[in-house]
Amino acid sequence: MYQLDATTTAWINSLAGNPIVDRLMILISAYGVPLLIALVAVQWWVRERRTETRHALVAAGLTFLVGLGLNQIILLFVSRVRPYDTGVSTLLINRSNDPSFPSDHATAVFAIVAAFALQRMPGRSLFFLLAAILVAFSRVYIGTHYLSDVMGGVLTAVFAAILVKALYRQETRLDRFVTSIL
Repeated sequence: MYQLDATTTAWINSLAGNPIVDRLMILISAYGVPLLIALVAVQWWVRERRTETRHALVAAGLTFLVGLGLNQIILLFVSRVRPYDTGVSTLLINRSNDPSFPSDHATAVFAIVAAFALQRMPGRSLFFLLAAILVAFSRVYIGTHYLSDVMGGVLTAVFAAILVKALYRQETRLDRFVTSIL
């Protein structure tokens, strides 16, 4: 299984070499997560389906936090070396000091996707899915993650979204209070 992961990772990373595409992937990797967070946050003031949208936004934020928290727990048990340290990929950015698995970037962006999907907002889910795939792909392209690190981040995000969906219910007293702010 490792060999397939390493081969796929090396193949994606081997696409690097065009200075314009490389720079674009580096920018997507660096700014994709903050940009998607900002796109989620500005929806707070959207008037269409206001209460439902705000509930989904809170769920997305909670999913994001729970997912990244789960990653920190996983890191206590799994300390995977980065692909550039094993010679699988060529790194296009500065080295990272933390372990490779799971990808926090993938967890963050797919937390948003999963939260919107579970809140039955297909238009927003699709938009964020396309953006999340691009961010996740960029992490492998620039050489900082194995493909399985990204897939691990996706699974963490989906698990976190299911957990948040089960615990943070729409139309509860807490939900009505939070969604009425501003």
